[in-house]
Amino acid sequence: MAINTRKNESQLRKTILTYLIVSAAAVVFDQVYGVFSHGVDSVAMTWMFLYPLLGGTLFYFIVSKLFPHIIHFAGCRVFSNIHNSGIATLTLASLLKGVFEIAGTNSPHLIYYHVVGWGFLAAGLIILIVMAANQKHLTNDLA
Repeated sequence: MAINTRKNESQLRKTILTYLIVSAAAVVFDQVYGVFSHGVDSVAMTWMFLYPLLGGTLFYFIVSKLFPHIIHFAGCRVFSNIHNSGIATLTLASLLKGVFEIAGTNSPHLIYYHVVGWGFLAAGLIILIVMAANQKHLTNDLA
C-alpha cells in the first residue's frame, strides 16, 4: 500500500507552495482588474484568494500534521485530485461572480459552480476520512 515516501512529501510541499502562489495571483488579479473597473468593486473577487489560501494551503498543512502517514497511501492522489478540483471550481466561481458584478450583470449558472465545487470538497473529505480510518485500522492490525 505504501508508495515512495520522499516523492509524496515533496509533492505535498509543492502543492502547498502552489496554493500560496495561486492565492497571491488572485490578489494581484483583483488589484489589476480593479484598476480597469472604473471604481466598481466586487466582494466576491476581493475575497476569492481565500479559497486557495484556506482550502488549499492551510488545509494541506493541517492534513500533513494530523495525518502525517496518509500521504503514503495510493488513495491520497484521488483525494488530492478531487479536493484540488473543488478549490479550483470555487475560486473560478468567485472570479466569475466578481466579473459579473463589476460588469453589472448576473448569471443563473453560478450556483452550479458552487454546488459542484462544494460537492468535490465533500467527496474529497469523505475519501480522506476513509483513508484515515483505514490507516488507523492498519496500524491496529500491525500492533
